[in-house]
Amino acid sequence: MDDHEQPAKKKKKTVVEEPTRKGATISDFFGKKKVDNKDEEDVSDGGPGTSSGAAVFLNSSPKEDAEESPDEDLDIPLSPEDVKENIKRKFLVEMPEDFYDFWEFCKSKNSKHPEDAMSKDLGFQLVGPYDILAGKHKNVKKNRRGKRPNFLLHWRYYYDPPEFQTVVKSDDKNLFHLGYFRDDPAEPPAFVASNKAADSYIISPKGDNIFAAIKLAIDERLKSKDIDASKKKKMQNFQEDLQDSAKNKNYSLDIKTKRMKDRDKKSVCKTFHGAGMVVPLDENEVGYREVPEEPADLKKMFKAVVEAKTESDQDKMMEAVQELVTLVQFANDECDYGEGLELGLDLFSYGGEPLHTTISHLLPLAYQLLGRHEYSQIIEAHLKRRSRSANLSELE
Repeated sequence: MDDHEQPAKKKKKTVVEEPTRKGATISDFFGKKKVDNKDEEDVSDGGPGTSSGAAVFLNSSPKEDAEESPDEDLDIPLSPEDVKENIKRKFLVEMPEDFYDFWEFCKSKNSKHPEDAMSKDLGFQLVGPYDILAGKHKNVKKNRRGKRPNFLLHWRYYYDPPEFQTVVKSDDKNLFHLGYFRDDPAEPPAFVASNKAADSYIISPKGDNIFAAIKLAIDERLKSKDIDASKKKKMQNFQEDLQDSAKNKNYSLDIKTKRMKDRDKKSVCKTFHGAGMVVPLDENEVGYREVPEEPADLKKMFKAVVEAKTESDQDKMMEAVQELVTLVQFANDECDYGEGLELGLDLFSYGGEPLHTTISHLLPLAYQLLGRHEYSQIIEAHLKRRSRSANLSELE
């Protein structure tokens, strides 16, 4: 690590965007105990017009700060008549055309409740942004927690990073779900992926559109020996209709398309979750430097923190992690913003309350520096109320 303690021998670039709100610096995130945010507008439920500032508390956990967090009960984002704009306001990303085409396909199966078209025979339900198409958000002023819905958390599972937007859930005990994965919130999704939140943080790409992802999920279910002949036939019939619809819309049903392979070439590292990570690099490859630890060693490091028996032991185990955070500061000074993103995502994937404060220092700043402001808002909201629950609806 000594090599990293010296200034990197790279040509510095001029940072065009401010890292956060006006007047904020790197030290605001790492060198102060608290950033005063009393005049900031809350962003947990906001849309494109809201503030993207990030409040950081170095000596408190996000969970503790969120117990009576005032942002839990702010106004719901407006609901424009245009459904696409409505979804963008609430979830901070635009959904691709295959998302809407699949809704129409499900409507052909269940005209009154397209979101339930796969529930009986496949055990899948359309959720997340699909709930806006279903109108489930209408007239919902308070949910079961007595709070207004926070759509940034609507069906956001424990291991879903900001890059992952859930759109299909399963009734499986392993919390299987499908979602669109995009590296940048301003870009179209790179692919659709699955995660089993009750089992692990692994994110598995399943084609570049929702038709392919559902087809591949059905393929897996058809392999089960527990399916009776009648149900198997219904699944096969559904799959045949799905394949016909995808073909008519020119959607590939391949598990990995050329576009996905091209994206793999741009990925600078694998990350714990396995889906990889893409950050912009300039002609001198400034933009990313790797975290100087092997994944196995990082996991041992994180495990030691999470499983520490006492606070003093935890502080001692955190020293190694803090060394890496310091290296991220050097990397940020040299415009290698990808290192902070990689370390933050790996900490997030590993999970555990003792790591949340460090994650809240790294990821919001990394996203801000990369110009991915929407993801900064999403991760801040998620860390305040990260849940392993099977019911993650904000509308019930």
